[in-house]
Amino acid sequence: MALSYALLLVYYFCILAQTITPFQQNLINMSIFYSVRHAIHPADSKSYDTAKLREHYLIDTLFQKDTIQAVYTLYDRLIVGGVQPVEKSLKLETFPTLRSENFLDRRELGVINIGAESTITVDGETYTLAPKEALYVGQGAKEVVFHPAKSGKTLFYYNSAPAHKAYPTKKVSLEEAETVELGSLENSNHRIIRKLIVNSVVESCQLQMGLTQLKPGSVWNTMPAHTHDRRMEAYFYLDLPEDQTVCHFMGEPGETRHIFMKNNQAVISPPWSIHSGAGTSNYSFIWGMAGENLDYNDMDKVSPTDLK
Repeated sequence: MALSYALLLVYYFCILAQTITPFQQNLINMSIFYSVRHAIHPADSKSYDTAKLREHYLIDTLFQKDTIQAVYTLYDRLIVGGVQPVEKSLKLETFPTLRSENFLDRRELGVINIGAESTITVDGETYTLAPKEALYVGQGAKEVVFHPAKSGKTLFYYNSAPAHKAYPTKKVSLEEAETVELGSLENSNHRIIRKLIVNSVVESCQLQMGLTQLKPGSVWNTMPAHTHDRRMEAYFYLDLPEDQTVCHFMGEPGETRHIFMKNNQAVISPPWSIHSGAGTSNYSFIWGMAGENLDYNDMDKVSPTDLK
């Protein structure tokens, strides 16, 4: 009787193994959890209700204990992800969609530390990142490992884009960032923009990343709004009190939509879409871009009075 039951269990698990999808197999074998988001035509996006908008554009879970989260979007094949090492160090592993032996065989990586001071090891060399500091990792790096902080919560936010050339790995402090102050309190958009991974600071193939911090009393970001057909973008909202929210505006200038977002959530912004927001409190956000060029000012501005 016991032998028959054991054989039945073996048979069951053999059948189960044959029906596991590549995605499920990935979750079983690795610490990286990934999903794929397809590109959407603007005409289709116009018909989406709230649930459908959130399904396709909102990334609401980026941090899980001792895992690496990755969302592979077909907009310029940008990967948006989060890393939360707690009890162990986490290696950035490849996954089936990449069709590569290592994650960075054909990619570059930008990481911004949004938690306590923590370290990242790239091919044996250790980089210590204070809060809000960035690390650029060039194409071809074989091993990237994220380590838990000695004290405090460890959270790394990252973007990765396809690369055609290997540029040196480089840490960027807030002092090294290209810093711009824009807006005014009168217009509720007084903000500090820190360009961390841009071509005036770091050599990269196409990836750009930076941090925008709104001053107390200001809530509007990226206003006047703009689009840039030559680049897509992803926004990651942070430093937002847990009982507050940000309303992220998207869509074509004449056909806008909105998504309400919480702290530590990201949103995908297609090239044809505006990307602007207003919060019930001041906050910060990390912007990441990939696409045809590295010209930060390559954008088509939209007057606030032309938005619909």
